[in-house]
Parts: sequence; C-alpha cells; structure tokens
Amino acid sequence: LIPIVVAALGVVVWWLVGRTLRPVEQMRQEVAEISLERLDRRVPDPETDDEIDRLASTMNEMLDRLEVSNDRLQRFVADASHEQRSPLTRIRATLEVDLAAADTDLDETCRGVLTETIAIQRLVDDLLFLARQQDPHALPRRRPVDLDVVVDAEVERLRDETGAAVDMTAVTAGLVSGDPAQLARLVRNLLDNAARHARDLVSVSLGQTDDVVTLTVDDDGPGVAPEDRVRVFDRVTRLDESRSTATGGTGLGLAIVRDIAGAHGGTVRCESAPSGGARFEVQLSALE
Repeated sequence: LIPIVVAALGVVVWWLVGRTLRPVEQMRQEVAEISLERLDRRVPDPETDDEIDRLASTMNEMLDRLEVSNDRLQRFVADASHEQRSPLTRIRATLEVDLAAADTDLDETCRGVLTETIAIQRLVDDLLFLARQQDPHALPRRRPVDLDVVVDAEVERLRDETGAAVDMTAVTAGLVSGDPAQLARLVRNLLDNAARHARDLVSVSLGQTDDVVTLTVDDDGPGVAPEDRVRVFDRVTRLDESRSTATGGTGLGLAIVRDIAGAHGGTVRCESAPSGGARFEVQLSALE
C-alpha cells in the first residue's frame, strides 16, 4: 500500500503544482514575446487574489510605465530631430541660393549661417543637458549659493547681449543650497524667455519668506493662456508663432528650468503677470 499511496500523492502534488504554476508559464510566454514595438501587450491576469495575481498586476503596471516612457522618448527624439533638421535645411538653402546667384553677398551669407549654427549649438547643448538629467546618479552638487548674485550676473549678461530693459528693484537677498552652474542656467533661461516675449520691460523679483526663496520673472508680452500653463514646460513646446527658433528659442528652455528646479527640491509654475504678460515663479528651499 505504501508505494501506491506515495505514487498517488506524487500524482496529486504534480497536478496541484502544475495547476498553480500554469499562470506563471503563461506570463513567461507573454513576456518573452513583448518587445519595444509591442509594449501595448499585457500579461494575463489570473484573478485569483493571491501572490501570482499580484505578480501579474505588478508586471502590467511595470509595462504601463515602460510604454509611457517609450512613447515620451520617441516623441522627444522625433521633435529633437525636427528641430535640428530645420536650421540645417535653412543653411543648405542659403548656401545653394548664394552659389547659384551671380552677385553673392558673402558677408550676409556668413552672418545667416552663423546665426543658424548658433541655434544648432544651443539646441545640442540643451539636449545634452536634458540627457544628463535623466541619469539618476547625476545629482546637482550642493553648496551655498547667493541667488541674488546669480540674478545680478544674468541680468547684466542679458542687458549686454540684447539691450533689454530689466527692472530689478524687487530683488533682495536669497540664500539657497544647490549647484551654482545649474541655478545660473535656470535664471538665464527664464530671463531669455521673458526677453523674447516682452514688449518693453522684464521685471525680476527675489525674496525669502520663512524657509522659501521665491524668484519671479515677469514680462509684458502676450502671456500664456491658462490651458497652456502646464504644457509650456513640456519639451520642444511652442505655443504660437512668436515662440519659434527665429527668435532664438529651442523649445527646451522651460523644460530645463522645470528639471533644474525639481532636482533642487523646488517647483516652478506659470501664471499671469500684473502687466498682462507671463509670470514664471520658482520656489526653492532657503538655506538655514
């Protein structure tokens, strides 16, 4: 009887284990067939409310995140490729027209090609910065930074390069902890964005309340519609014809501002300025 009982018990155990692991094998087969081109597929959910059911739910959630990340990456690559193709196309067209013309103004051609080359350089620099920001180990170097000193330097640079009128009467001291180079880039991008869209004046304010340092940059331009105040921080986003590469923008500046603020534990938001233009407000933790 003992051999018969052992054999029967073995058969029962084999059947139970096979039945228990069958959903796992189905999930394995499904995962083996999933590729970057088929991230819309999901593993079967046994709906047994046990560990295997929770495993299937976790794997499907992971696939959801991978699909969203892949879609964002593909859109970003497509947009970046388009942004690089546009100035290169203009450079080629300029050179071809001038070569075919009998009386070519070489100075004007060189100035036009130089302008487009600078635009490409800015775009590549922005793309490289955003790529480095995707590295979870690339955290900003922390050290005390006088944000008012950074604002002063960037405003002087903007005045020298563009001659823009900038009001700094509301700038006071603000001490934060962060990477000086990245914070300077944050301020530079906000000022450049405001100068491109301002009609007459850019206003900058900086102050500290309790444990928060607030930087505000206003312009008196057309402003940003309420429905676009979140989308304006997306990569390669331009809301109208005035926000184009012709005015020097790459469509990545505000995305970089958002990433730098987030890396420093801060926030950035877009509102309406008292002048009717756009207001960009950055809040960072004050250094005690």
